[in-house]
Amino acid sequence: MTKADRRNLRNGLLFCSPWLIGFSVFVLYPIAASVYYSFCEYSVLEPSQWIGLGNYADLLQDDVFWKAVGNTAYYAVLALPLGMFLALTLALLLNTGVRGMAVYRTIFFLPSLVPMIALGVLWLWIFHGTYGILNELLRPITRLVHLEPPVWLDSVRWSKPALIIAGLWTVGQPMIIYLAGLQDVPTELYEAAEIDGANWFHKIWHVTLPMISPVILFNLLMGIIWTLQIFAVPFVMMRDGRPARSAYFFAMYLYDSAFRYLQMGYASALAWILFLTILALTLLALRLTAKHVHYGGTEGR
Repeated sequence: MTKADRRNLRNGLLFCSPWLIGFSVFVLYPIAASVYYSFCEYSVLEPSQWIGLGNYADLLQDDVFWKAVGNTAYYAVLALPLGMFLALTLALLLNTGVRGMAVYRTIFFLPSLVPMIALGVLWLWIFHGTYGILNELLRPITRLVHLEPPVWLDSVRWSKPALIIAGLWTVGQPMIIYLAGLQDVPTELYEAAEIDGANWFHKIWHVTLPMISPVILFNLLMGIIWTLQIFAVPFVMMRDGRPARSAYFFAMYLYDSAFRYLQMGYASALAWILFLTILALTLLALRLTAKHVHYGGTEGR
């Protein structure tokens, strides 16, 4: 290495040093520390004690852990496909040439800009069992069948469906991504399909969906990450997952373990379980969709 090369390397490292220092302090060190503490008993107030796989062994015998896993899986299995279907349906409707479509696009996208805390408070009022606007709208219908509207947030049966409904309020963001993908589909393909006698369903199934398959995959991966990490809205609406922890999710248990019970080692183990679960599901989704995703002229990667 010449003297000029060494000088250029030094200057390059100096320019990169603010980012490297920030990455090391705020990202790399916390990740490494969480790995170490996941094998320790650590309460923040006292020095950590190495216990090996003790935290992970305790997870297998923790009823609250399995309850949180079950609630999160239930939410993800229902909320993810419903959200993707609704976002894609709205995008297809908004991709038409109807007059004033820009206004409709804005209306559907605006709810996704609402902060999660404010969104939780809003739906807390909407789902109120006595004074909520949703039950007021349902009351005339339920009276016809001699039933009472659900007590959404205080019911084991209806608490998770209520959160799924609240989650659908934010489909504007994936909708915009779908819309961007739809506008890149060549019109020549639709014209060729019409010449072959294809109806609207055939055009969607054989033209639209294959051409926007990378966008669908992207929203699927983002949806997996988002649904498994759901926290803010249920935390605001049902602090302890009431009733009977029916809406107590994995991220809520992680938060409580770390900052409520000061079990940082246990919380670190929970965090790595969550990370490995998301990683495994992401790799599985990539593997299962590899032959069905169309990348501009290729059949998949």
